[in-house]
Amino acid sequence: MTSARRPPEMPQGLAQVMNVGNLLTQTARKYPRRPGLIHGERSHTWWQINQRVDALAFHLATQGVHAGDRILVQMVNGLPLLESAWAAFKLGAVWVPVNYRLTPSEVAYMAQSSGASVMLTQQAFEAHAAAAQAASPALRQVIRCDDPAYEEKVSGPHSVFFEAVEVTAHHPLWFFFTSGTTGQPKAAVLTHGQMAFVITNHLADLLPGLRETQSSLVVAPLSHGAGIHALVNTARGAASILLPGESLDCAAAFEAIERHRVANMFTVPTILKRLAEDPAAARFDHSSLKQIIYAGAPMSRTDQRKALDVFGAVIVQYFGLGEVTGNITVLRPHEHLEGGGALLGTCGTARAMMEVAVLDAHCQPVATMEQGEICTRGLAVFAGYWNNPQANQQAFRGGWFHTGDLGTIDERGFITITGRSSDMYISGGSNVYPREIEEALRTIPEIGEAVVFGIPDAQWGEVGVAVLSPRNAGVHLAIEEVFVRLQPQLAKYKWPRSIEFWPSLPTSAYGKLVKKDIRAEYLRRRDVRLAQPPPTALKP
Repeated sequence: MTSARRPPEMPQGLAQVMNVGNLLTQTARKYPRRPGLIHGERSHTWWQINQRVDALAFHLATQGVHAGDRILVQMVNGLPLLESAWAAFKLGAVWVPVNYRLTPSEVAYMAQSSGASVMLTQQAFEAHAAAAQAASPALRQVIRCDDPAYEEKVSGPHSVFFEAVEVTAHHPLWFFFTSGTTGQPKAAVLTHGQMAFVITNHLADLLPGLRETQSSLVVAPLSHGAGIHALVNTARGAASILLPGESLDCAAAFEAIERHRVANMFTVPTILKRLAEDPAAARFDHSSLKQIIYAGAPMSRTDQRKALDVFGAVIVQYFGLGEVTGNITVLRPHEHLEGGGALLGTCGTARAMMEVAVLDAHCQPVATMEQGEICTRGLAVFAGYWNNPQANQQAFRGGWFHTGDLGTIDERGFITITGRSSDMYISGGSNVYPREIEEALRTIPEIGEAVVFGIPDAQWGEVGVAVLSPRNAGVHLAIEEVFVRLQPQLAKYKWPRSIEFWPSLPTSAYGKLVKKDIRAEYLRRRDVRLAQPPPTALKP
């Protein structure tokens, strides 16, 4: 057995905390033969997973990865993606996962901005790796986790014990990329101390009673919110169940729930809505479910009632952002039923040991049921944005973290989201930032001006609309061609669902585009079209 350890210099006066990577080690020792991950017909025990993680950490250490180094990761859901996280944690390095749906140029930006020195990826993302290396000289090595050489390193005949690096509560753990009003993604710095609190809080508020005999179904990318929940299930030894494909197959999900007696799952409102409306819900036994957690966007009362009708009082809503890893409010299962559903439409009350307030422009609390900005503080709040002092100054005004979401608070502390202070919208649980799309649209030579905004949608919560004007009068560009031009620049989930060309876009007296006025005019024109009777068929 080989041992490897490289503790960093510990700052004077700072107490050490448990390296979050040791959570996997503890679970592997306690439940060595219990399944930790089930993917299709393949099952891996906690002991096997921990051995593979230690081998990967040891290999990365021999390749010069030190505590504090950033490890860029782009992979689809699977064991290698989880392994990359635990190995990074144990190394004291920073895990930098990106959504597998992003384009090469988007991943290149994240590589450059994070300063990652190593990238773990798969052969399907060769173009992304090439773009990342071209954009970032610091990225000196790319490891492909579906290469036979990788499997030899992590599952070889010689067992390796890797002792996790010692860390403080402030030691960076994860760069959780989240966009902003600047149109470029920002890296929210999550730390070992913060994540320890988040895991404990999730166990208390979202998954009470979780134990090793239960399992969790994964129906979202592990690179983001679902990854947080995988850590929480690891803390209790509950197995994670992965579906065969990357797209949601409702029948396959229900089959897995019945087969593995799944106890919990993390979803976004769009996924929960699809599951509740799918006929497969009636064909499979889902009575084992104790918690269906949904987050990432508000959910309509109608859809909440449908989910309650199908699944019963097991749905749990929480509100939060990547910057606080979801830890702002919670609406518990019984609260969905309170007063005949009177609390539906709210996102609950403050999480355990978190403080939530609705503040005005001067960071003062507003009156009950008056609209203001939802702000929070507590141990779940992140350490700030990486190398972005301007964003940090804006986000932490007055001693609070400002979410950018507008809302109200009632006399009992229940929060209702009413809108957003920025023009960001949420589509299918994913944050979409119009400025990023507008900038991409403006790179198309035929387009002069572009305005993007979100509108309500029954299926996705919100969808994007782009209103464009031509660069030169009389020059026509087909809508289909616009989407073709967007393909190499933006992930498909960011594409506007509808595009309209206007001869020109209205401006203010100062010559500026006023998005709210353009949005209002778009909705007026849409309403006029909808009010028009259908054309009468001509008589023969």
